[in-house]
Amino acid sequence: MIRYKFIKVIAITCACVAVSSLNAATVPAGTTLTVSTASSISSQDPVGRTFAAKLDQDVTVNGSVLLKAGTKAFGKITASRANPRKNEPLSLELTTISTNGRSITIKTDAVQPGVPVTTGRQARYGHTAGTLTVTPGTKLQFRLARAVAL
Repeated sequence: MIRYKFIKVIAITCACVAVSSLNAATVPAGTTLTVSTASSISSQDPVGRTFAAKLDQDVTVNGSVLLKAGTKAFGKITASRANPRKNEPLSLELTTISTNGRSITIKTDAVQPGVPVTTGRQARYGHTAGTLTVTPGTKLQFRLARAVAL
């Protein structure tokens, strides 16, 4: 009797795994994610600071919507002008998407949201002038660097 219950439990477990794998979907690398920022981001913010955003458009693969518009996304600043010794333009990446109550780690290519003002002398030495501010509601496009399994 115990043997049959054990076999039944294993069969049910296998069936659940099979059904969940059928429902799994993958967003391929190279897919564009258009987001709208939820907070202000400045070129003076330190590298590593996180920011919130939300998907501005549905993400579809083969006619199926895998991520709906409004899905929460989070990113980080990968380069900024906060360190005076490294005078780099503002650069951002998306790092996480929250869907179905789960946080999924993603990797995107870096995006430079705008080009700050540059004088001739600063351009020769690779420096930039001014502070760039990305206001809430700004739309940015990120490209997935790796496929994402949902």
